Amino acid sequence: MTRTQSTHYAHKIERAQHTLDATGEPLGRLASTIAALLLGKHKATYAPHRDMGDAVTVMHAAQVTYTGKKIEQKNYIRHTGHPGGLRIKKIQDVVAQDPGSTIRRAVSRMLPAKKFKKDMLKRLIVNA
Repeated sequence: MTRTQSTHYAHKIERAQHTLDATGEPLGRLASTIAALLLGKHKATYAPHRDMGDAVTVMHAAQVTYTGKKIEQKNYIRHTGHPGGLRIKKIQDVVAQDPGSTIRRAVSRMLPAKKFKKDMLKRLIVNA
């Protein structure tokens, strides 16, 4: 007789609330910290196939630091899918409109493409 092992997971997930201050923090380092908290990698019960992450609130998003010459040189590029549909925005224009969008975009691109990625991003609140 063979016995199979099974893993039991509790149905209730404990979600903590983390508040981070973005003042003087480089964008990439802040985004990687946020992504790890949203994924739940800081917990001992982390499982990559389950949404175990916490909620994160970022304060003072307008005071995040861009290292090097990124603020003058970096562009956000997307394509509409139509001929001639290349759209380019400079990061300084994006920051002028919404300072939190750069943080949300960086965190979004650091998260894995799984079915609960949208749920993780809903738990991210960015305050300018």
